Amino acid sequence: MQLPLFNELGPTELTRLARATTEVSVPRGEMVFHRGDPCVGFHAIVYGQIKLMFVSTVGVEKVVRLLGPGDTFGEALMFMDKDYIVSAQALADTLLLHVGKAAVFTELDSHTGFARKMLAGLSQRLHVLMRDVEAYSLRSGTQRIIGYLLKSGPYKNGDRFRLEATKTVIASRLNLTPEHFSRIMHDLDSRKLIKIKGREITIVDIDELRRFHE
Repeated sequence: MQLPLFNELGPTELTRLARATTEVSVPRGEMVFHRGDPCVGFHAIVYGQIKLMFVSTVGVEKVVRLLGPGDTFGEALMFMDKDYIVSAQALADTLLLHVGKAAVFTELDSHTGFARKMLAGLSQRLHVLMRDVEAYSLRSGTQRIIGYLLKSGPYKNGDRFRLEATKTVIASRLNLTPEHFSRIMHDLDSRKLIKIKGREITIVDIDELRRFHE
């Protein structure tokens, strides 16, 4: 797997980072870390799926991010020298690369391209966070769900795709209850905008979906 974050580094620099990198195999359902654990580097996903979440004292989850192959997480806290503020759990059998922060800081000191890419990644996270705040504050549940369904497009009528996680997890990510999420999904199905079969979604009327989203 190639990570865009590292593609400007030469063999010598990559070798140094590799010495500070460990493989972490996480079976489905297992935790990568818990809130309050020390952050001593960042993770990159080779394969599998990770959810980042808050967990209340009574066990209620709020999913804040769903991550897949090529995604990274933990960089911001690594720079801040803070403990993890969320917990991370594997939603599928997952292989991670954990890169130690000392090696990252060494490369940042000597490679402006690497520094720019890491800064761009953190800026993109902030942008996504701001979009989430806008959606939760100003957009309806239907608009949030349609935006989520169309985020990997562009799609045309007849295109099919599979939901990346269970409806409960996706509902939490969109700040909806599972019941509200299911009602909206069935409403979109009954209006013949999408067709639902388990976790498989078929786009039936892309123009009307976009109109609802706007």
